[in-house]
Amino acid sequence: MIARINSVGLSGMQGHWIQVETDVSPGLPSWEIVGLPDAAVRESKERIRSAVKQAGFQIPGKRIVVNLAPADVKKEGACLDLPIALGILISTGQLPAAVAENAAFLGELSLDGHLRPVRGALPMTITAYQSGVHRVYLPGANAREAAVVAEAEVYGVESLKELTAHLMGEKQIQPCKVDVEALLRQAAQNGPDFAEVKGQQNVKRAIEVAAAGGHNLLLIGPPGSGKTMLAQRIPSILPDLRFEEALEVTKVHSIAGKLPQNQPMVLTRPFRSPHHTVSAAGLTGGGSMPRPGEISLAHHGVLFLDELPEFQKQALEILRQPLEDGMVTITRASGAYSYPCNIMLVASMNPCPCGYYGDPAHECNCSPAQIKRYLSRVSGPLLDRIDLQVEVRAVPYEELEQKSDAAETSAEIKKRVDRARELQHRRYQGSGVYSNARLTPAMMEEFCALKPDGAALLKESYERLGLSARAHNRILKVARTIADLDGSECIEASHLAEAIQYRSLDRKFWT
Repeated sequence: MIARINSVGLSGMQGHWIQVETDVSPGLPSWEIVGLPDAAVRESKERIRSAVKQAGFQIPGKRIVVNLAPADVKKEGACLDLPIALGILISTGQLPAAVAENAAFLGELSLDGHLRPVRGALPMTITAYQSGVHRVYLPGANAREAAVVAEAEVYGVESLKELTAHLMGEKQIQPCKVDVEALLRQAAQNGPDFAEVKGQQNVKRAIEVAAAGGHNLLLIGPPGSGKTMLAQRIPSILPDLRFEEALEVTKVHSIAGKLPQNQPMVLTRPFRSPHHTVSAAGLTGGGSMPRPGEISLAHHGVLFLDELPEFQKQALEILRQPLEDGMVTITRASGAYSYPCNIMLVASMNPCPCGYYGDPAHECNCSPAQIKRYLSRVSGPLLDRIDLQVEVRAVPYEELEQKSDAAETSAEIKKRVDRARELQHRRYQGSGVYSNARLTPAMMEEFCALKPDGAALLKESYERLGLSARAHNRILKVARTIADLDGSECIEASHLAEAIQYRSLDRKFWT
């Protein structure tokens, strides 16, 4: 008797349907798994043999053939342990075939028959539901994550023995339910507050603009001026995740195996801060079967690169295309894998190796050649993709002595950021665009139109500063965000002037 069990595999961000066909027939005792299995799938034989025995069943001494269809798609991971074990039990008559109909199964078996959690439970559950199978059985540790798909019946199972008892009607397992809206309402971004930062009002304003529109930001200044301190407080003013955004972020973290234990979803915007020794593959993702890198783990959040010139040049240059497209594609012999990376890049750096170039209070000891070599580690094309470039000067003593009570809190700044993002959400609803930073050229023509005085100002700045076409578009997007913060439907000349002055540092330091 041939048994057919439904399961799901992973390919990049998407799940793919797998049918596990099992045939147990008379012959010399043997066990073959075909259908392009990887090492983890081939090694499942010994795990399944022990788990089936611990569950009170037997694997007969016959010829066992397991086919993973479709046969031309590579199967990876240990999530096929459970469907293979069920296929053998059904094929040998120890379970009736009807118990596996209209259901999908996935999970890794331990030697004692318990189910271990698997990567990518959420995208695999979504694939099962979209394929018309609404009952999904998976490890109990993955149940709340998969139950985010509210329309599906998700059953969290602790062991093979418990599952077989449920399928035979001897023990009932209740479907797992998660109130996603309640979780998102309760999500709180706890962390350092902008009220703790003394002075730096111009930098705080630039950070507010960047957060309101999802724009990339560069902070450049001497050591001790507060660059890292300011960047670490950006999450406290970012708008709350919407359900669609939270679902995308959770899928990435689930595939990477980074989803926090006992947390069904990522509820706050990610803030990733890799060390400057990170490799290019660590930033963008990689491996023989590629997994998401730091840039994808920061999807819909912040990727903070402290001491930007200290990063490997190859790692920085590889960011150029993902920053532009919001998607990173990794190509291997086995196929191409795409992961989303709609991020807000925040970087900080010193203006020279000693850090004091241009600082009126300290003398710079670097030669012009050293300064040029240091700054050249950040290429012009990468710099052109950074919307706001802000100089962070040393804080005067008088401002350091001010009381924190007088400073504006993150909660107050966040209210303005939320209002601006709500305007953008209503304006771009249904387009797949969540912020001004992701406006397409066609949308810019509609939503970033300038008045005659604004057009004249931009034309003069474009010619005098030698701006690129990309810089021109990014200035318009920043100006659109500044107008949103002011609650203005039109981009005024004052909004445009502020956006232009955020593009001046590359002329000061790099020219």
